[in-house]
Amino acid sequence: MKVHFIAIGGSAMHNLALALHHKGYQVTGSDDVIFEPSKSRLEKYGLLPQEYGWNSQAITTELDAVIVGMHAKEDNPELKRAQELGLTIYSYPEYLYEQSKNKTRVVIAGSHGKTTITSMVLHVMHYHDKEVDYMVGAQLEGFDTMVHLTDDNEFMILEGDEYLSSPIDRRPKFHLYQPNIALLSGIAWDHINVFPTYENYVSQFEMFLDLMKDGSILVYNEEDDEVKRISEAAKKPTRKHSYHLPEHQIIDGITYLETPEGAMPIEIFGKHNLNNLAGAKWVCQHMGIDEDDFYEAIASFKGASKRLEKIAESNGKVIFKDFAHSPSKVKATTEAVHDQYIERKLIACLELHTYSSLNPEFLKEYAGALDAADEAVVFFSPEAVAIKQLAPITKEQIFEAFDRDDLIIMTEPVTFSTWLLEKNLDQSVLLLMSSGNYGGLDLEKVKQMVT
Repeated sequence: MKVHFIAIGGSAMHNLALALHHKGYQVTGSDDVIFEPSKSRLEKYGLLPQEYGWNSQAITTELDAVIVGMHAKEDNPELKRAQELGLTIYSYPEYLYEQSKNKTRVVIAGSHGKTTITSMVLHVMHYHDKEVDYMVGAQLEGFDTMVHLTDDNEFMILEGDEYLSSPIDRRPKFHLYQPNIALLSGIAWDHINVFPTYENYVSQFEMFLDLMKDGSILVYNEEDDEVKRISEAAKKPTRKHSYHLPEHQIIDGITYLETPEGAMPIEIFGKHNLNNLAGAKWVCQHMGIDEDDFYEAIASFKGASKRLEKIAESNGKVIFKDFAHSPSKVKATTEAVHDQYIERKLIACLELHTYSSLNPEFLKEYAGALDAADEAVVFFSPEAVAIKQLAPITKEQIFEAFDRDDLIIMTEPVTFSTWLLEKNLDQSVLLLMSSGNYGGLDLEKVKQMVT
C-alpha cells in the first residue's frame, strides 16, 4: 500500500504515518512546517520530507490513498491534484475507521476526560499483555506511538474527538467511528469557533450516540446531567451502564480507592480522575478484564502526558503542569490539587490560549473556575487574540468573567515569567494550566524553583 499524507507533521498525523510505516506500508508526506517532536520521529524512520512545502507532482495515480490533515487548506495544491486524479482521499478519522471496520471499536468521548480514560484502558490492557489497536491523544509510558494498527487484534480503542475531521470534511471526528462500545464522560461547551451555541454543541454528542452500531454498549457518567439525559434517550445501545465517583479517601496526600479487597493506594488524584477511573473500569470489563485484574493494573497508572503531570517536587514544594484550558477542566483540576494538598498554599496560573477561551462571549463560562486556588493568575497575549482575528478582550472583562476580586491578570510574557520565578514556593503547590506556553516560559527554570 502506498499512502501519502498532506500535512504529515501534525501530532495525530505523524503518529498515524508511523503506525502505517510499522505496518509495512510505503508512506510519503509533505508539510509547510514541522516542529518537534514530530520532526525527529519522522526523520528516525525516513519519513521526513526532504524539503518543506507543497508539491503537486508528488501526487500520482500510483498512490492507493491520500490522507489530508486539518492543517491543510481547501485549496492545497496537493489536495487539488488528488481530487483531479480521482484518488481515494481520507480524513484522519476516516482512515482510522477504514483500518478498524472489521474490529470491535471502543470509542471514548466527552468534552473532558477522554484522553485520560483512553490512557487508563490502554494501561490496563498493556499491564495484562492484551494486544489492542489504538489511537490516543497523548504519549503514554510504555507505548512507542499514539497510534497502533494491526490486521489481527480484536479491539480498536479510539479517543473520540468532537472537532472537525478535515478541511473538506466538516463532520466531527467521532461521528465517523461508529462504536460497538462507547463511553461518554461529560459535556461542557467547547470549540465555540465551530459550534456557536451550547445547543449545537450538545447535538454533536446526540448524533454520536445515534451513529453507534445496533446492539452496542454505552457507558456513561450519570453525574453529568446532560450526559445522563442524552444517554438515557439513546436508542442504538442495547446495554447501558452508568458510573459515578467511587468511594475514596485522602490520607497524608495519598488517595486511597475503596475496592472489594479494601482501600488501595493509587498514583492519580482528584474527583474528576476518580470518576474517569470508574468509567474505564466498565470499559475494561466489556473488553474481558475482570474487576480484580483492573484494580491490580490501575494501581500503577500515573496519568497521561500533560494531564495533571507532576514536573517537580522537593522540600515541601510541588509543581504540576496540566493541559486544562476549558472552564470545566480548569475548575476540576484546580479543585483536585486543592483537595489533595489541603494544608498547602495553591498558586494556580491559567493561560487563555484557545479560540473559545479568548472569545469575549465565552469568557463568562469561567466564573468560579479558579475559586479553589489561594492565589490565581490569568495570562493572555493580546497578540494571540489579534492573530486569531478575535475581538480584543480587556482585563476588566476577565475580572468580571472569573468573578474573583483578587485575580492577577498579566499580558506580557517577560513580566509573567519574572513574577513567577521570583515566587516563594515553600509549603506551596504551583499549578500551570495551558495548551500553550505562556509566551515562551522556560519550564526548566520553573522546575528549579523547588530546589
